[in-house]
Amino acid sequence: MNQTIYKLADDNPKITKNLQKIKHKIVVMSGKGGVGKSTVAVNLAYDLSMRGVNVGLLDVDLHGPSTLKMLDIEEGQVKGDKEGIFPAEVNPHLKVMSMGFFLSSEETPVIWRGPVKMGAIRQFLEEVHWGELDYLIIDMPPGTGDEPLSIAQLIPDITGTIIVTTPQDVALLDSKKAVNFAKILKMPVIGIIENMSGFNCPHCDEYIDLFKSGGGEKAARELEVPFLGKIPLNQEIVVCCDDGKPFVASDSKSESTESFKEIVAKIEDFANGN
Repeated sequence: MNQTIYKLADDNPKITKNLQKIKHKIVVMSGKGGVGKSTVAVNLAYDLSMRGVNVGLLDVDLHGPSTLKMLDIEEGQVKGDKEGIFPAEVNPHLKVMSMGFFLSSEETPVIWRGPVKMGAIRQFLEEVHWGELDYLIIDMPPGTGDEPLSIAQLIPDITGTIIVTTPQDVALLDSKKAVNFAKILKMPVIGIIENMSGFNCPHCDEYIDLFKSGGGEKAARELEVPFLGKIPLNQEIVVCCDDGKPFVASDSKSESTESFKEIVAKIEDFANGN
């Protein structure tokens, strides 16, 4: 295969200038859909904002924007002027931008070819006024196609990439592709998160490997990248997503919540060079 498509970041002074007040740019991606990537991205951004740092969440899953639903801001409006676009504010420390704001309804499909999608992503990066941020979390669509490639080419100083997977073999195979995608495009790999890792029955408290367990950690060892941790299946996560409330904001002391907070601490350590 012709490897010239894997060229490094384009020189884009307008994007560089627009993003110059953002300290850390973190990409959240997965090799396939259905592994909970957007759930991880939303809760990562929200947890960081609860720690008092300024965070932006950019949803570039153009065909399936779900962050607005998860944050209960489907009816929120972004603002714009001749200078650009201002993201919606979820709380004093969290701002969000998504294609979902520009669709006539949540059922409206985005039927675009690659060049149009790349143009939309470029516009988000050039014209959204984030202001000063400690973190910009970028929620990618699944796979290693146009959108992830556009982000890798247009942002020259990505802090790192987080790969979300589930334990079963088919997901792990795709997660390995995502890790190698990041390596080829010179994006540091912060680590792999194994989502939906085991399940504690709420009735009998029996632990069940519903989708297996440990595969993400094994993949991290094989690929020589960090393993950030496991997030067990929990009904609370489903309920919180549907209700538009990040599960890290709940009062629960569940294993899933505690595991996620430990993962976020590791991500902060990586970003800050610890």
